[in-house]
Amino acid sequence: MPTSKTIEEIDEAKEKEDLKTLEAVFFISGRFLSMQDLISLSDLNPIILTDLIERLKDKYNREDSALEIVEKSGMWKMDVRQEYSHIINKLATGSSEFTKAEQGTLAIIAYKHPIKQSVIIKIRGNKAYDHIKKFSDLGLIKKKKTGHTHELSLSEDFYDYFSISESERNTSNVLNEKINMEIEEAEKEVEKDESEGRFEDEKDNS
Repeated sequence: MPTSKTIEEIDEAKEKEDLKTLEAVFFISGRFLSMQDLISLSDLNPIILTDLIERLKDKYNREDSALEIVEKSGMWKMDVRQEYSHIINKLATGSSEFTKAEQGTLAIIAYKHPIKQSVIIKIRGNKAYDHIKKFSDLGLIKKKKTGHTHELSLSEDFYDYFSISESERNTSNVLNEKINMEIEEAEKEVEKDESEGRFEDEKDNS
């Protein structure tokens, strides 16, 4: 019959194994994960996962690690601390968190914000509705109802997410001339649609 000490040792070993499992899930995924994602990938229950996430945060803080667990809108991911982000920027050509199409949509919002959602849809097509929802769910953009559409702007979380400093965010962006013309043309089309009583949100629901 196992002693209480043996039981404690077994529990401790199980906790260490669960922590390693969660760490591996975060490391391999390279993206924000919801609680449902974590349950599915780790086969652990939400109560244990909530505790393990905090333990992992404490572990990285104690060890003065270059890694951290970042939480946004009820989702988590393993990331490199901001002070080491310049190393990642040198190595990475794009974010694994977003598809090329999503990056394109986000780039237009970032360059031209605040910008009407209807203008984005004109440029990027109906697929951009999903992109915008994802950005909003992650807290990267703010949506404000304006007439029959929404005005999109960047949130503070956007700058934190991409490690953009105060000085960098105030630097004026120079748009590619072709993209700038495309945005201006889309804005004119939206104005024409609205003057004729055709609205983006009505099209979206049709």
